[in-house]
Amino acid sequence: MSVRGSKLDWDKLRVFHAVAQAGSFTHAADTLNLSQSAVSRQISALEDSLGVSLFHRHARGLILTEQGDLLFKTVHDVFAKLNNVEDMLTETKDNPQGPLRVTTTVAFGSVWLTPRLKDFIRAHPKIEVALRLDDRDLDLAMREADVAIRFHEPREPDLIQRHLGTLQVLMFASPDYLKDRGTPHTFADLANHTIITFGEGTEPFDTVHWLEEELERHNLQTTTSLRVNNLYGIYRAVKAGLGIAMLPEYFARDLVRVLPDLAAPPVEGYFVYPEELRNSARVAVFRDYLVKEIARSRFQS
Repeated sequence: MSVRGSKLDWDKLRVFHAVAQAGSFTHAADTLNLSQSAVSRQISALEDSLGVSLFHRHARGLILTEQGDLLFKTVHDVFAKLNNVEDMLTETKDNPQGPLRVTTTVAFGSVWLTPRLKDFIRAHPKIEVALRLDDRDLDLAMREADVAIRFHEPREPDLIQRHLGTLQVLMFASPDYLKDRGTPHTFADLANHTIITFGEGTEPFDTVHWLEEELERHNLQTTTSLRVNNLYGIYRAVKAGLGIAMLPEYFARDLVRVLPDLAAPPVEGYFVYPEELRNSARVAVFRDYLVKEIARSRFQS
């Protein structure tokens, strides 16, 4: 399809993209600073020109049709790349600026990363950092985020990766729990203690079930008080004195390490981003800041 004869008008595509993201003509109209009727006319004109329906219209809002979903994914990718090009054209190596969407796990982002953003934001006030904390791997190719901090080697092709360091997963309990139940001195002593384990859900790293597997391998029966599908939730349970659990070392600040000779297999951390952001100054300065902070703290809180 030639550009001159294309049925895909940029203005209509911009309106379509806003409507698809908002899920309603009303919310899209507010975003675009247009009237609801103007937005509706643009969508109807686009559907007429293409000869397909792009939305199922319901009382509760709009849902993309199969054809609409295909168009949205393509338009979203194009607009994201255009925005990225615009950002790269306006920033320089000495003047990094623009949005930077960072994704990482809920626990690491909440406990380790967020407190360390203060100095970075002060040093680079023109970079607009947005954190997306999710234990799922967001799709960087689809621009769900710009960069990611992950605790497994990236599985997607065409991603640039930088090894950040090795994260230890250790056994912790709260002071109150140990005061009440005593301190285990051997692995076998865990039979007299309550264990908190990871439940069903998105696993933040590959060896998250290591303790359960070791207990089973040693045929050691323990009491499991709680299963939580989120590391931060496990941390809160341990801190409250509900039991003992394996947690990444960045939770160590207000907990007590138990069985110091025991550790799960180490977890490798990676900073990853798509090839198209290779020359982005804001990605480079954030990567360098992370490398420096991790070298200084060794992933500890």
